[in-house]
Amino acid sequence: MSPIRSSFVVTLAAVAAFALAGCGERPQVVTYKQGTYQGKADTPPWSGAQWGGNKQQWDEAIHQRNQAQNEYKRIGG
Repeated sequence: MSPIRSSFVVTLAAVAAFALAGCGERPQVVTYKQGTYQGKADTPPWSGAQWGGNKQQWDEAIHQRNQAQNEYKRIGG
């Protein structure tokens, strides 16, 4: 075999191997444990530095923000 033809065959074999490797995806199945949360533990929104753990102050800030988005309150109607 000529060197050009043998390099072509090697290149063709490599391309075929890469093409077939893309077809080998494994199915990804999640197993759930009944009654348990598998994710990260969440912290309450009022536990950040701005509110310092004061839930009542956080509730009031949320209420004020919601009132600012109320069209009737915003335009004075």
